[in-house]
Amino acid sequence: MTTITFDTLKFAKKLESAGLSKEVAEALAEAQHDALDEVSKTQDFATKTDLSDLKFDLIKWMIGLFFAQSALVIGILFKILPV
Repeated sequence: MTTITFDTLKFAKKLESAGLSKEVAEALAEAQHDALDEVSKTQDFATKTDLSDLKFDLIKWMIGLFFAQSALVIGILFKILPV
């Protein structure tokens, strides 16, 4: 599971400096933290390893399909052209 880091103190300080009261800023920071925590629990995020594995699988399939297509074209050419 991927964890999203969120600095609630820094967020609350920015809200306070923008003119919100300390209580409202802290409540908003906590609500934002809870929302991000919920999203990280319900969503699966792709990691660099996942993307690397996907890239390898795609290359494997592309090479396989290239050879299959080449064999098909050669087979058709042998059927059409007299040898």
